[in-house]
Amino acid sequence: MCGIAGLCNWGDDWQRNIERMNEAMICRGPDASGVWASDDRTVAFGHRRLSIVDLTPSGAQPMESHDGRYVITFNGEIYNHQEIRERLIREHKTAFRGTSDTEVLLEAVSAYGTADTLRMIKGMFAFAIYDKKERALLLARDRVGEKPLYYGFTGNRRFVFASDLNGIAALDGFDNSVNRSVLPVYFRYGYIPAPYSVYENIYKLQPGRYLVLPYPYEQYRIETYWSMQETAVYGQQHLFAGSEEEAAEELERLLKNAIRGQMSADVPVGAFLSAGIDSSTVVSLMQSLSERKVQSFTIGMWDENYNEAPIAQKIAGHLGTDHTQLYITEQDAKDVIPRLSAMFGEPYADSSQIPTYLVSRMTKEHVTVSLSGDGGDELFGGYGTYSSVSRIWNKVNRIPYGVRKPAEAVLNAVSLGVKGPLAVKAKLLGARSIEDMYLRSEMGENFHIVRERSDCPTVMDTYPAGLLAQPQHNLMLMDLLMYHPDDILTKVDRTAMAVSLETRVPMLDRDVVEFAWTLPFSYRYKDGVTKKILRDILYRYVPRELMERPKKGFAIPLHRWLKEAGLREWAEELIGRDTLDRQGLLNTGVVRRLWNDYIERDIWRVQIWYILMFQQWMQCAEGTKIH
Repeated sequence: MCGIAGLCNWGDDWQRNIERMNEAMICRGPDASGVWASDDRTVAFGHRRLSIVDLTPSGAQPMESHDGRYVITFNGEIYNHQEIRERLIREHKTAFRGTSDTEVLLEAVSAYGTADTLRMIKGMFAFAIYDKKERALLLARDRVGEKPLYYGFTGNRRFVFASDLNGIAALDGFDNSVNRSVLPVYFRYGYIPAPYSVYENIYKLQPGRYLVLPYPYEQYRIETYWSMQETAVYGQQHLFAGSEEEAAEELERLLKNAIRGQMSADVPVGAFLSAGIDSSTVVSLMQSLSERKVQSFTIGMWDENYNEAPIAQKIAGHLGTDHTQLYITEQDAKDVIPRLSAMFGEPYADSSQIPTYLVSRMTKEHVTVSLSGDGGDELFGGYGTYSSVSRIWNKVNRIPYGVRKPAEAVLNAVSLGVKGPLAVKAKLLGARSIEDMYLRSEMGENFHIVRERSDCPTVMDTYPAGLLAQPQHNLMLMDLLMYHPDDILTKVDRTAMAVSLETRVPMLDRDVVEFAWTLPFSYRYKDGVTKKILRDILYRYVPRELMERPKKGFAIPLHRWLKEAGLREWAEELIGRDTLDRQGLLNTGVVRRLWNDYIERDIWRVQIWYILMFQQWMQCAEGTKIH
């Protein structure tokens, strides 16, 4: 896990700026720093290293290929690098200098070309490769979006890329304006989805894509080498023909293969254990593959309403892991809040970022790499909304759309300004499809927080209704196309990287994902049981009675905390009238009304947190010229 950066056409300023970018990403790679520039200085690479595989100098980056043609700066892990190494030795007699996966990736590109290499590798990654012969730059991102990669042009039309927006914002004279058009999207979801970023002309490379920028580095093209949508369509057209038991056997085999590869490292490896189905499955399979006790990690709260640490401890005890748990106080969690924007580089407002950071911080004290159970809900039907939205749609769809649409307008008028069942019914009643209904159910209320009403279309907005035959599968795919990479994986990457912890996600292994999409929905959800196939695997290792219980989760009671001394003053400073008027981005009256409703009438809306996280980011960015 590392931080990468690069510049094109920066002239004599290249070295100072690439070093500034490296310094801004030190948490992503505290072990070493490196820079490289082409002979004509038109292209420069930077790298911050978190040493995981091959801790020697032979793994240092940026790295040149053996033939001298290619240079790479790489972030991530290639889990099948040993297999590819053996193929390169067998087919091309490659003599490797070290044992790093970076060198394997680079030599594979030299031997097979970038497109074939991308289809060959399994892992999480974002990397840049410069081809000296063709004078072309290539950027690539992993299939599901585990590792971030930002790119674009600065105000003076010079190309940049980095793992972290903070690295780009650190450039001399960086003055790209706030992307006002994407702000309504942010206030709808609480995060900014790819391909957009908070800055104009700076973008996120979408998962499964690569970008090619030829000399003179003024125009680029983007290609797709793997598509979650195409994978889902193909899988549902080629359903697994075996029984549920056979499907569980195959999934267990694939997960074990993925976990075995992801446990490989030259540093200590552990796993998060939240007491949920997903993390418990990962830890169970890890322990079954390990001759030593797996290190597992849980955080708990003293509030029993939110605490699953005792159950996690029982699971760990049954499995025989070396378990560490930390009980945090409310003050521990509150103390994190003023530091959040610096971790993300742009507005991000999923409040589970707080416990995720805390468990990462605790885990880093013991290991350098941690496996997580992320992806299980989206791949195996774990969210209750998949079934509830389907039930509601089956009822609503009996009413002709021509009747429902006017009824929506009537209910909207009746419920104007009121948060309650009528407003929810009005929003759902006007849905044209189950996909539209899901989109409406996931969106927050529209309070016109942003002064400008322009908007940016997202993959959720353009998702083709009825793409997959099973309605719930469409909802799962929608989540995997946007919510999962741009919210969940963003949260895990940024909070873990803030403490220089590498996280790995076995359920997002290519083979696991592709197999999951061949499963009938009944193998995932049956008789009210979610993630059935994962439970079938887990119950081979953990007693059923430990898992079949209402899930408490780890909720953050923001609605209570923000009224308390300290955080209330922090919040009110961020949304003061003078501050909002000076910035000129948000509707001051709307923001103040939402806050006053909360303070005076105890009406909590999640948009309050979205606003505070945006304003905190604005405050952090004040040192950069934004407008």
